[in-house]
Amino acid sequence: MEAKPYHIMMFPWLAFGHMIPFFELSKRLAAKGVFVSYVSTPRNLQRLPPIPSSLAAKMELLEIPMQPVDGLTENCEATMDIPKAQTPFLKKAHDMLAEPFEHLLDKVTPDLILVDFAAYRISEVAAKYGVSTAFFSVYTAATLAYFGSPAELKDGKQRPSPEGHTKPPDWIPFPSRIAQTKEYAARMLRTTHVPDVSGVSSVQRLARVVEECSFVLVRSCEEFEGKYLNLIQELYQKPVLPIGLLPPMADSSGHAPTDSSWPSTCKWLDGKEPKSVLFVGFGSEYKMPIEEIHELAFSIELSRLPFLWILRKPQGVDSSDLLPPGFASRTQSQGLVVLGWAPQREILAHPAIGGCFFHSGWGTCVESLAHGHPLILLPMVSNQGLTAKLLAENQAGY
Repeated sequence: MEAKPYHIMMFPWLAFGHMIPFFELSKRLAAKGVFVSYVSTPRNLQRLPPIPSSLAAKMELLEIPMQPVDGLTENCEATMDIPKAQTPFLKKAHDMLAEPFEHLLDKVTPDLILVDFAAYRISEVAAKYGVSTAFFSVYTAATLAYFGSPAELKDGKQRPSPEGHTKPPDWIPFPSRIAQTKEYAARMLRTTHVPDVSGVSSVQRLARVVEECSFVLVRSCEEFEGKYLNLIQELYQKPVLPIGLLPPMADSSGHAPTDSSWPSTCKWLDGKEPKSVLFVGFGSEYKMPIEEIHELAFSIELSRLPFLWILRKPQGVDSSDLLPPGFASRTQSQGLVVLGWAPQREILAHPAIGGCFFHSGWGTCVESLAHGHPLILLPMVSNQGLTAKLLAENQAGY
C-alpha cells in the first residue's frame, strides 16, 4: 500500500505580497511530493496564478468565507482592495476566519500548518486540533531581528519611543545598518506597535505566532544574511530554516502574458539597447498620492534615462491629471508609462532593462536580483526601509 503523502496547509496574510510567496513555496513543496492545501478567501484564490498542470494532483485551493466587518468595504478581501486606513478592519475580518477554519479542520487534518505573522487565532485553532504550526516569514531575517524577541514584541520596554528605533537595537551584536529614519520610526510605532480595532497590535500577533510555532521558515538564504538568521534563532529560541529567495517559477505552459498592453510594451522594449532602460514601479499595495506621482515624474524626466514606468492610478484621480502638464510630450522619446497592471516578471527578464527604481518590497527585490539588476530604492512603507538598509548593507542596492 502506497504511503500517504505528507500534507501541509498554507494560511497567508491577506496581502498579495504574502500570498504569492506562500503560493511559490506551495509549488516547490508539491514538486517534492508534498500534498499542499492553500487556504484563503474566495476572491483571493480567484486572483492567484493558475496551478501548473504538472502539480495539479499535489495542490488544492480551499476557500473559507470572509465575514462582513463594520468599517471594511464589502467584497474587499486583500490589502490591495482597500485604503490603508481600513487595514485594521481587514485584520479583524482575518481573525474571524478562525471559525470557518475550524470547520475546515473538522474535515481535513494536515500534518503541518504554515502560518503568517498575523494568524495567531489560526495557531490557537491548530493547537486545539493537535496540529503543529510553523511560522513562514516573507520578511527578511534582518527585519525580524530588528523587531526583537517575543518578549520585546509583546511589551516594547527596551524601545518605547521613536528615537529608540532610529539605530540598530542593542541585541544585534555585530555592525548593522538596520534601523528606521525618525519619520518612519514614529509611523511604524503607530501602525505596528499600538493595538488597533482588532484589539491586538501587529507585533503582538507576531509574538504569539512565534511562541506557538514549532519552527520558523524565512524567505532568505545563509549567503545573504546568515548573521541575522543565526540571531533570530537565538531571539526566538526556535529552529530557523532559510528556504531560499523563492523567485517565481518559470511558466512552463508556454502561455504569453494576457495583459492587453504587453505586446506594445514588449515591442517598445525590443527597440531599446541592452541594459539601457530604467524600470520604475511601486507595486500594487502602495497608493501613491498625486503629489508624489508628480515629484517622481519630474525626477525621472530630469534623469534623462530611458524608462518604463508601471503606474497605478489613484482612486478619484482623472487620467488626464495623473502626470504633470506636458510630461507625456516632453518624454515621448525618452520613456513609456503603462497604467495599471503589467507583467513585471517578463519586464524584468527583458534584456533592455538595466536597473530598477522601486519601493524595495522584498518580492520585487528578489525578482530584480534574479536578473542582476542594479537597485535604486525608495521605501514607501515602514518595513521596506529595513529591507532597503539590508540591501545597502550588502552592497546590493542604492
